Amino acid sequence: MSYWFSNIFNALSVGSIYILIAMGLVITFGLMKIINMAHGEFIMLGAYTTYVIQNVFEKYWKSFFDYYILIAIPVAFIVGFLIGVFIEKTIVKRLYERTLDSLLLTWGISLILQQLVRNIFGAPNVEVKTPQWMSKQINFASHLFIPSRRLFILVVAISLLILMFILLNKTVIGLRIKAVLQNREIASALGINSEEIDSLSFGIGTGLAGVAGCCLTILGPIGPSMGTNYIIDAFMIVILGGMGYLPGVIISSLIIGFLKTFFELNMSTTMAKVLIFIIIILILQFKPHGLYYRPERSAV
Repeated sequence: MSYWFSNIFNALSVGSIYILIAMGLVITFGLMKIINMAHGEFIMLGAYTTYVIQNVFEKYWKSFFDYYILIAIPVAFIVGFLIGVFIEKTIVKRLYERTLDSLLLTWGISLILQQLVRNIFGAPNVEVKTPQWMSKQINFASHLFIPSRRLFILVVAISLLILMFILLNKTVIGLRIKAVLQNREIASALGINSEEIDSLSFGIGTGLAGVAGCCLTILGPIGPSMGTNYIIDAFMIVILGGMGYLPGVIISSLIIGFLKTFFELNMSTTMAKVLIFIIIILILQFKPHGLYYRPERSAV
C-alpha cells in the first residue's frame, strides 16, 4: 500500500510541476493567441533570479538562508512580469492576429535571452542550494516518506491556481482581462484600455513562468538552455487541456503526470514519452479542441 501511495504522490508531484510550467502559457498562448516560444526562457530567468537571491542571502543574510526561497518566489514573478511587459510593449503588441509571425519572433527572443544569460552567468550549469528544511522527508506512515521539496512544489501550484481563479473571477482587473481577450472591440467601446490590459496579461503569463523557474531550482541544476526542456511539454499540456482554460491545464497536467510516473516504472523515460505522445494524439483525434472546451471562451 505504501508503494502505491508513494507512486501516486510522485504522479501528483509531476503533475504539479507541469501545472506550474504551463499556467503562464494559458494566458499568452491559450487566450492571447501568441505562440510564445520564449516561454521556456522566462522559466530560465526565474531560475537564475532564484540563483541570484540565494547568493545575496548567502553573503549578507546567512542566518536567514533557509528562507531565501520564500523571497525568491515573488521576486521571480516580478522579474518575469517586468521583462514580459517590456517585450510586449516593444515587440509583441505588433504581432496580435499574426500568430505565425509571433512564433518566429519569440523564438528569436528566446535565443537572445539565452545568450544574455550565458554572457552574465557563463555557459555551464549552476546549482541552487536547497534550504535545509527542504532536504528532509516527511513520514506520513511507517513506510511512506514524502520529500519536502516535492510537497512544497505541490503547495505552490495549488496556491497559484487559487490566486489565478480569484484574480480572473473576483477582481475588476481580472474581469477586464477576460473582457478584452474575449472581444477587444466591445471592451474598448466600454472604456477599457485594451493596450494596457494586453501588457498586463502578457506580464502575468511571463511572471508565472518565472515562478515555475524558481520552483524548478530545488529539483536540480539550472542552465541557460533549461527552458528548451520544458517548452514542448508546456504547449502539449495547454493544447490537450483546451486552449485558455485553467481546469483543462489541471486535468491534462495530472493525466500526463500519472502516465509519465507509471510508464516509467516499467520502461525507459524515452519510451514513456513516446507512449504519452501517442495517447495525446489519439485523444486529440476525438477531442480536437482539447479535453475542456466550451463554445464561449473563458479563462477559467
